[in-house]
Amino acid sequence: MDLSSNAWNTRYLNNDIGWDLGEVSPPLKEYFDQLENKEIKILIPGGGNSYEAEYLFRSGFKNVFVVDLSKIAIDNLQKRNPNLPASQLIIGNFFDIEDSFDLIIEQTFFCALDPNLREDYIVKMNYLLKPKGKLVGLLFNVPLNTDKPPFGGNKTAYVSSFKKYLKIDKMESCYNSYGNRKGRELFVKLLKS
Repeated sequence: MDLSSNAWNTRYLNNDIGWDLGEVSPPLKEYFDQLENKEIKILIPGGGNSYEAEYLFRSGFKNVFVVDLSKIAIDNLQKRNPNLPASQLIIGNFFDIEDSFDLIIEQTFFCALDPNLREDYIVKMNYLLKPKGKLVGLLFNVPLNTDKPPFGGNKTAYVSSFKKYLKIDKMESCYNSYGNRKGRELFVKLLKS
């Protein structure tokens, strides 16, 4: 299974990006619209075309950072949002990020990682979050692929893994998922103590 930057670039070139909604995910949009402090520092790992970053930036959040292995995905985001500072668009590996954030958004990144890296992901999230920081987003609550992304999962496994490092504030069926994702997603809000 090739999950290198070249493999992700190829997927974007071939439009093999079935997870890409072409717009901000409705549950995340609803969450973003409730945020009042526009000064918070936000990371979107594995952001891809990152309509979430675009929505946040256009809504006045200026400290939005996106990291992705695919240069093509980052370039797509930059073309749509030329005012988003290039220094906040990182072509690289999430696991190499060393900064700290108030909020990290999960949108299809967890399911794109090799499942063997899931515990490393959780440990890294705990490291990247500032005290009282939040990891908020969506996780698939269905079995998906075993040989290529997206990889699925279930609430029981997620609770078991995440509770070791982060406080589970919410992990519930998502009532406002996008189209074909209805009944297949969990909305999660995890806190660093």
